[in-house]
Amino acid sequence: QVQLVESGGGSVQAGGSLRLSCAASIYGGRYNMAWFRQAPEKEREGVAAINVYARTTYTDSVKGRFTISKDNAMNTLYLQMNSLKPEDTAMYYCAAAGVELAARTYPYWGQGTQVTVSS
Repeated sequence: QVQLVESGGGSVQAGGSLRLSCAASIYGGRYNMAWFRQAPEKEREGVAAINVYARTTYTDSVKGRFTISKDNAMNTLYLQMNSLKPEDTAMYYCAAAGVELAARTYPYWGQGTQVTVSS
C-alpha cells in the first residue's frame, strides 16, 4: 500500500518561507510526483510537479517563488516556498504516479498539511 505523509506546514507572515516535505513509502525515482493545494470553497489546484527525469512544472502563480525537488534515496519530496502571499493559504497535498499537474491522473495522495499566510 502506497503511503504519502506530508509535513512542514504552519503559519507564517507574508513574505516568509516554509519547506514542505512528503515522505513516501515508494521509491520516488520511479514515479512522477507533485504538490497540489486546496483553499476553502475552491477547487484543488496543481502547484508543482517533478517527473522521473527531474523535469519540473509549476503553475504560473508560484513560478519564481516555489521550488519542487526530491531525494530519491530518501523517498522524500520537497516544496520550498518563498515570498509567501496570503493567497497561498491552503491545504497542501503530495501526490504520486500521475501526469504533471493533472490531479485526476494521480492515484496516490497524502492527507495534507495546512499552510496559512497572514498579511
